[in-house]
Amino acid sequence: MKTNRPPRPATGAPRPAVRAPRPPARGLRPAVRGLSIGLLTLLFLAPFYLMLRNALMESAALTSPEWTWWPDVMRWENFTALFDDPALHMGQALGNSLLIAGITAPVSTLLASAAGYALARIEVPGRGVVLALVVATLMIPGSATFLPTFVVVGSMGGVNTLWGLIVPGLFNPFAVLLFRNFYLRLPREIEEAGRLDGLGRLGLYGRIALPTSGAMLASLGALSFIESWNAFLWPLVIGQDPSAWTAQIALSTFLTSQTINLPGLFAGAVVTIAPLVAMFLIAQRYIVEGIATSGLKG
Repeated sequence: MKTNRPPRPATGAPRPAVRAPRPPARGLRPAVRGLSIGLLTLLFLAPFYLMLRNALMESAALTSPEWTWWPDVMRWENFTALFDDPALHMGQALGNSLLIAGITAPVSTLLASAAGYALARIEVPGRGVVLALVVATLMIPGSATFLPTFVVVGSMGGVNTLWGLIVPGLFNPFAVLLFRNFYLRLPREIEEAGRLDGLGRLGLYGRIALPTSGAMLASLGALSFIESWNAFLWPLVIGQDPSAWTAQIALSTFLTSQTINLPGLFAGAVVTIAPLVAMFLIAQRYIVEGIATSGLKG
């Protein structure tokens, strides 16, 4: 039985014209990208501009309804008054913050590196339990452990001492997990070659594993420095005496007086945030590289 098939089109018949897609405008995308980056840059720099502008103004000009983009007369004495005021203890507070952050950042980073290497490479009974406990500490809010930590530190005489401000910040479970995942990716062949050269477990860590994690050490060290420098609640409770004040606590004394010296407050903010800006500008490449190479798998 024959079926009726539709006739085939002639070979020479013209095909329907298909309109080619229009190429995207080449000049539009870079312009939009540049405009977006410019707007984001302005939004990022606006607080720093306002902070520096207000720090160099007089109190009367700062509270005036008339807007000025920049003070006609820059009052640099607002900065010197910070260190001349005996009630602020700003010089000693900055030194305490620098000492606390300068000790906490490298020590906590090295401890996290060693703990992460142990969890990644040393096979001992109970390693999974220890890893679960480290993860569990990330789920516990800091407010739940704040009071017990204060009781323990206070019973050991840590109130109004620098070690009472430093020791509780030495354990960083998030950094431990990052280092563990980083060392899990380290090829075991490198360590096997080290064993052939007579290296023990400590030598493998110190001469092979640790040098390969330079970007991680720099990035997490910078983040730890920033976190320690910005700490407020714990130094407020522990550092009750002016001799144990940090820069953040000294800056908060502006808000406890009946009349607020706004130019002095902004000048203190500039002095307090300047080390963090310098730290970030120096270590920003290592921060991005360290977080990118660490990963959260493993």
